Amino acid sequence: MKQHEAVIIALEKLGGQATLANLYRETMKVEGCEWKAKNPFANIRRIVQERPEIFKVRPGLWALRSYQKKLGLVENADKDKSQVEQNHSYYQGILLSIGNLRGYQTFSPNQDKNRLFVNKSLKDIRILQDIPPFSYSEIVKRCSTVDVIWFNSRLMPNSLFEVEHSTDFQNSLIKFSDLQDFYTRMIIVTDDNRKREFMQKIQSSVFTEISKRIDFLGYESLVKQYEIDLLKSNQVFLL
Repeated sequence: MKQHEAVIIALEKLGGQATLANLYRETMKVEGCEWKAKNPFANIRRIVQERPEIFKVRPGLWALRSYQKKLGLVENADKDKSQVEQNHSYYQGILLSIGNLRGYQTFSPNQDKNRLFVNKSLKDIRILQDIPPFSYSEIVKRCSTVDVIWFNSRLMPNSLFEVEHSTDFQNSLIKFSDLQDFYTRMIIVTDDNRKREFMQKIQSSVFTEISKRIDFLGYESLVKQYEIDLLKSNQVFLL
């Protein structure tokens, strides 16, 4: 069996679309294909980028063209205005998955719980179905609207993530400002090309108190970290 055939079989088993991280694992399970290269994952990356049967949905997510209509997928969906909600929940799903892999108690807003990350709803990925009552009720209520939260073992917020796909960061920064009294990381997740816009926004005097506490995380870096964490958690497939 040729290597690209194994990748296609793996994608079919995964429902026609998959994150690159999950595709690595599933492809290694396909019998009858030899991977003599020291780094077979580099070969898989090359195959999904070059084979005409496969297309890129968004960073880290690939699909079979034969499934495109059935799944309602758009090529390079990050650039499609009609896909904003799906783009948003996709990155929420990655953030929840990374938090789970790192041992955190994860949460995303209840109004987003039925939105999808690939083929799973966010409520099936997050660990916590209700936000812990870690502070005064009005603060907990405010925090419950943050896109993704990682809680530590004491159920205190460790990291707050806001995914900003197309809006101007204002609402996310205001949320972070309201929660500044907590010792927690605050991270804006967005397209890599928006870093200059982000830097200009946090320099506003309104956000002086929190400007040095907020980190920028681009989509590409987030996806790469997800791949690394997932492979570390399944090291048997690296052998």
